[in-house]
Amino acid sequence: MSSVVIALLLFMGNAHAEDGYALWMRYVPVEPALAATYRAQLSDIVAPDATPTQRAARAELERGLAGLLGTAPPMHAEATQQYAVVLGTPASSPLLAPLHSEIASLGPEGYLLKRVQRDGRSVLVVAGQRDIGVLYGVFHLLRLLQTGASLDALDVHESPRVHLRVLDHWDNLDGHVERGYAGRSLWDWQSLPEWKDPRYTDYARANASLGINGTVLNNVNASAWSLAPAYLDKAAALAEVFRPYGIRLYLSARFSAPIELGGLKTADPLDPGVQRWWRDKVNEIYARIPDFGGFLVKANSEGQPGPQDYGRSHADGANLLADALAPHGGVVMWRAFVYAHDVPADRATQAFTEFAGLDGAFRPNVIVQVKNGPIDFQPREPFHGLFGAMPRTPLMMEFQLTKEYLGFNTHLVYLGPLFEEVLRSDTHARGKGSTVAKLVDGSLEGHTLTGMAGVANIGNDRTWTGSHFDQANWYAFGRLAWNPHQSARDIAADWAAMTFSPDPTVVQPIVAMMMASREAAVNYMTPLGLHHLMARGHHYGPGPWVDGGPRPDWTSVYYHRADRNGIGFDRNASGSNAVAQYAPELAAQYGDLTKVPEPLLLWFHHVPWNHRMASGRTLWDELVTRYSLGVKQVQEMQRQWSTLTDPPEVERGSAPLPSPIDPQRSAQITAFLRIQRREAQWWRDASIAYFQSINDLPLPAGEAPPPHPLAYYKSLQFPSAPGDGR
Repeated sequence: MSSVVIALLLFMGNAHAEDGYALWMRYVPVEPALAATYRAQLSDIVAPDATPTQRAARAELERGLAGLLGTAPPMHAEATQQYAVVLGTPASSPLLAPLHSEIASLGPEGYLLKRVQRDGRSVLVVAGQRDIGVLYGVFHLLRLLQTGASLDALDVHESPRVHLRVLDHWDNLDGHVERGYAGRSLWDWQSLPEWKDPRYTDYARANASLGINGTVLNNVNASAWSLAPAYLDKAAALAEVFRPYGIRLYLSARFSAPIELGGLKTADPLDPGVQRWWRDKVNEIYARIPDFGGFLVKANSEGQPGPQDYGRSHADGANLLADALAPHGGVVMWRAFVYAHDVPADRATQAFTEFAGLDGAFRPNVIVQVKNGPIDFQPREPFHGLFGAMPRTPLMMEFQLTKEYLGFNTHLVYLGPLFEEVLRSDTHARGKGSTVAKLVDGSLEGHTLTGMAGVANIGNDRTWTGSHFDQANWYAFGRLAWNPHQSARDIAADWAAMTFSPDPTVVQPIVAMMMASREAAVNYMTPLGLHHLMARGHHYGPGPWVDGGPRPDWTSVYYHRADRNGIGFDRNASGSNAVAQYAPELAAQYGDLTKVPEPLLLWFHHVPWNHRMASGRTLWDELVTRYSLGVKQVQEMQRQWSTLTDPPEVERGSAPLPSPIDPQRSAQITAFLRIQRREAQWWRDASIAYFQSINDLPLPAGEAPPPHPLAYYKSLQFPSAPGDGR
């Protein structure tokens, strides 16, 4: 038989019904010969158990090895005669004393995985300066075992490149999750603090496996009640669960809380009474949660209260909270996603206008949280102009894991390539090579307060994220938050191996699907730099015709500006001049119709329909071709998935091989790909029908016309679409 058939037979025994709850920590048995090798290398483990984090590390290693190897080796709190593995810190294990300097160089969260010689034998060391580093090291070791890596010459030195690695939950106190597509909120406020659902611990385990060290519990459109004593008691209960896993708890703070909770007449950040109220509130929080991380704040944006209500700046508002938090070591994550009700010439310029001039005005414990692009988590945007424009201010990257604009939970869109594209973008802030990743990790400007936030798509659905493949976006965020210079493809390969099977014949087609999926979504939704073309309010499905309403910048026509002559938003000096946000080298490239990258063409230029593209096609023909290409790319994803769910026959006339994918996950993913294919076609047809009604141009040869008139697509209504922004 072929090697492909042999590999399928080896792993088909591991294909069983699963619901996705275990995430990438399934710990299913490895191939027998490999298991025998690992058992020999991992026999007799010395691991301290004096602290909650030490016990968490021991428990995870025991759980993982029992699943992967069929049995867990003996674990001892102190050295034995036959030890093969040592976990701990130099303080908790005398066996690690000779490695003290090497371990100390990795910092408080770093870890060492290394083979060393002790008492004439080869010993595997999993060590850190602190217990949390050891736990991170245990998860790294389990990842190596899950992916079939060799432990023979292990020598891993890991330290996080980013200080704050945080999930932002947009969860409301009533259990609704704004822009959430995975069920209700994880946090059962009704039963807290008395009942700590075991799922909270599994959530903490999943985050620790990636090195995520912070959780913002509540929506940035915050309720002041989140800071009320009863809810602080509930938050303290969650902090107790998270603490052994190195996760600090944060809260979104409503700027007007002194009025709504404290009965004050003002929330002016320069008012002494307001300052006193926030100091008292922060002291109250730390009395309950000694390791409280701090506040996330959305202010003066989309109707939220903020310092500008009192004629003050964003720096005034952030510094008010920073001064209250500073004695406790807390931080303020102040969001730069701002746009006012008085619509500017171009919404893409407002954050830059309001924040760039405040560079250097923020307290040392303030980090400004900036979305990856200047509009709002679109399928493709240029990197935000603030990256590179505020050298004296730490900037925290904000990515969106929940796919508000990318097909919700049913579309397979792996966001690793999007994250990587942004992080590798060159800002030219200090010359060539000044990437966004170097700004985020602090290496470019020398900042020690650094951070990356991910707007979570995690709910009470058994899959956690609403679909099996959306788990990969949580995974990729965590890995890139730890080290923003990693490869999205390598991360996808690890995730696929742990989530499905380490068999290359399984990993390769899954990674191919994942790596093509983001570009497919861009093509069938917003090709060539188009953006914000979704339906109004719920953001489900195409709506390039959306116009009118309370604000022009909540409409699609505001952004695509299509007319009989052309399409696209002029952001050059002749238009909004948004190109001026970028370094001169980039401004010159983006502003030149002959030099701008085609994926951003219509973001920066209003272009005639007959403009000649690199392909030789006109802009109109290219646009239609891209829409159709997106549909074809989804069809190819379906074909690739079918090779795993419907393997070929071994020989002519013989029964087909069983699928290496368990039936439960196979069925849901197959169904979701079918939904994605149908909705990709819907995006393609509705968009073409609308733009053709504007330009009255014929379709390129071979392109099928939309099966319905434009009026049909405009008539579709979805009043119950999930995740609305109420």
